[in-house]
Amino acid sequence: MELILYSKPDCHLCEGLQEKLAKIETLDLKLEIRDITTRQEWFDAYQYEVPVLFQKVAEQETLIPRPSPRASVSQLAKILSKYQ
Repeated sequence: MELILYSKPDCHLCEGLQEKLAKIETLDLKLEIRDITTRQEWFDAYQYEVPVLFQKVAEQETLIPRPSPRASVSQLAKILSKYQ
């Protein structure tokens, strides 16, 4: 599963989600991190929304609703498994 995480530096929610995604062992995840401060269009779109997670299938990006920051790694894996 290919995921895109829109993030920004010093964002604790972004870092927390990225760490949890890295710990998921039950799914084969490929994670691309996009720093919204590097492109104006990303910044304009997500400056108040990060972290924002998308699933990439072919060249299509589908928004995955943001999980609670309190979700455990196993809960996050269960949420993501619905998108396979």
